[in-house]
Amino acid sequence: MSYRHEQLSEEKVFKDPVHRYIHVRDRVIWDLIGTPEFQRLRRIKQLGTTYLTFHGAEHSRFSHSLGVYEIVRRIVENFKGKPNWSEDERLLCLCAALLHDLGHGPFSHSFEKVFDLDHEDFTREIVLGDTKVNKILSKVDPNFPQDVADVINKTYRNKLVVSLISSQIDADRMDYLQRDAFFTGVSYGHFDMERILRVMRPMEDQAVIKESGMHAVEDYIMSRYQMYWQVYFHPVTRSAEVILTKILHRAKELYHSDYLFKLAPTHFVSFFEKEVSLSDYLKLDENVAFYYFHIWQDEDDHILADLCRRFVDRDLFKYVEFNPGNQYRALMDLKECFIEAGVDPAYYLEVDSSSDLPYDFYRQGEDEERLPILLQMPNGDLKELSRQSDIVEAISGKKRTDHKLYFAKDLIDQLPKDSDIKRRILEILKG
Repeated sequence: MSYRHEQLSEEKVFKDPVHRYIHVRDRVIWDLIGTPEFQRLRRIKQLGTTYLTFHGAEHSRFSHSLGVYEIVRRIVENFKGKPNWSEDERLLCLCAALLHDLGHGPFSHSFEKVFDLDHEDFTREIVLGDTKVNKILSKVDPNFPQDVADVINKTYRNKLVVSLISSQIDADRMDYLQRDAFFTGVSYGHFDMERILRVMRPMEDQAVIKESGMHAVEDYIMSRYQMYWQVYFHPVTRSAEVILTKILHRAKELYHSDYLFKLAPTHFVSFFEKEVSLSDYLKLDENVAFYYFHIWQDEDDHILADLCRRFVDRDLFKYVEFNPGNQYRALMDLKECFIEAGVDPAYYLEVDSSSDLPYDFYRQGEDEERLPILLQMPNGDLKELSRQSDIVEAISGKKRTDHKLYFAKDLIDQLPKDSDIKRRILEILKG
């Protein structure tokens, strides 16, 4: 039997709090899970700094990736024998689902923003480069690693396959919504996935939903909308991300000014130099990053030491509602006041806009990547979801942006009570 079709002598299962069991029968999948590149995902949190807001949110990219694999496994089982579906694509779908997040770095999006990186580029490098993952995929077929990379990159020729992992209703979103809701303890992310999987049908370019399952999809859309604003955009989480970003910026600035670190930033040097090799990237996980933050609390640079202490001890910045478009002059005045008070606004003052984050809710037709969710009517016609659903129509095209100003309130509180500069700062913050 070829490696592509090789099955384990006995099915392996992972006990999972969201899907109950994750089933593995294919030798290829089992071997991929055992690679160091995939095991590394155990050391990358799925929700970055959210654990500082919701204490249960300690789950990893590893568990999420297994969850996405399991949902796709169930989808392709349901597709078996249906028109527009080829069993030849089965293993490709499973591998792409399992490996789709392989390139995520520590604290994901905050880290990428500081160092101008894209985890999708590193996912592609891991799949195509000199790695254990690549060796396993190449055993299936010499072209197989490229096919997997193309699916993850949304450039694969079969758009139906791509849609299972990346679309408006895909396995990735269906897993992270339920998993994130479970571990944060909120109720928003729950929806009837069983129903959605039962009414999902393969079409030429994407999976569609039978019209009878519309209400389950409405529930999914609303769950997603609520999770973004109640969990992913939570201001306390954003405060932690602001501090994390400031730590990385400060360490980078110190490195370039030839500051002598007590603990040299060995694992960060290639990132500071913008010459990141795949080997360097894979060596830096959240455990390593947190070790530096912990040790850097004793650095002679008081800003780096203070920011690291705040992050490690969860002494976060406070925040107020603030619209930079309408309050630009106030922001400039505030920065001048901070400087006069001896507080560096570059590290202790930040306007953050939640809509800038790489999350979004369903907005049909905003750009080419957003394929609409299509309902299959009883007569076989396809209709876009928001044209049939009043609920979805109500939130389609509605862009919501949330601006907040984060600042180190304790440093302002320490200013003398009768200080004129303290009074001016507090007046501006009160709006």
